[in-house]
Amino acid sequence: MYRWEITRSALEQRVFAIVRAESYEKATAAADALLGAGITSLEISLTTPFALEAISTLRRETGDDSIIGAGTVLDAPSARLAVDAGARFLVSPGLDPEVIRTGHRYGIPVFPGVASPTEMLRALELGADALKLFPASGYGPGWLRDVRAALPQAPVLPTGGITVESAPDWIAAGAVACGMGSALTEGDRETVAKRVSELLQRLEDAVPAAARPGSRRHG
Repeated sequence: MYRWEITRSALEQRVFAIVRAESYEKATAAADALLGAGITSLEISLTTPFALEAISTLRRETGDDSIIGAGTVLDAPSARLAVDAGARFLVSPGLDPEVIRTGHRYGIPVFPGVASPTEMLRALELGADALKLFPASGYGPGWLRDVRAALPQAPVLPTGGITVESAPDWIAAGAVACGMGSALTEGDRETVAKRVSELLQRLEDAVPAAARPGSRRHG
């Protein structure tokens, strides 16, 4: 898949799950529950022990049925290791040009962390494929709506403190997807499945009419 195809697939459901766990076993179990519930895109945070092994395992077991990425990628060496492990996209809490360059060198999209319009512009200039607004808990959908009035070309992924209840408001404000961690992964498989089903429907309903597939502008 080309980089733009991976990006489109990773953000298609308007949510990508973040798996950050205390062990390899807990990480793969959480990922399995999410994938079984219908999530098609998730990241394994590199703060998780043996995260690279978890990424490799999930890629091997799911093939092209899901988009598995690496999160908390802080530098170029980590980015290269994640790519070698099979990560299909890279996510970082900050903006490091070398992470973007490394991912792009191998055809992998990168979603760097940004916290201001200035950083958004810088990330776009560096070729970022989407922009992780982090931590989103320090902002709000209204802030994003105001920023996108000036930067409508910015594909923003609010992450950090997003809940099932607040995610639709972010999508309605113009976010292309929301990153969600424990708010999505907590509980047993049945609880996770029910939560995921509810979330996906609420996000679909929240998409502005102009952004829906097949919509046309008239004027």
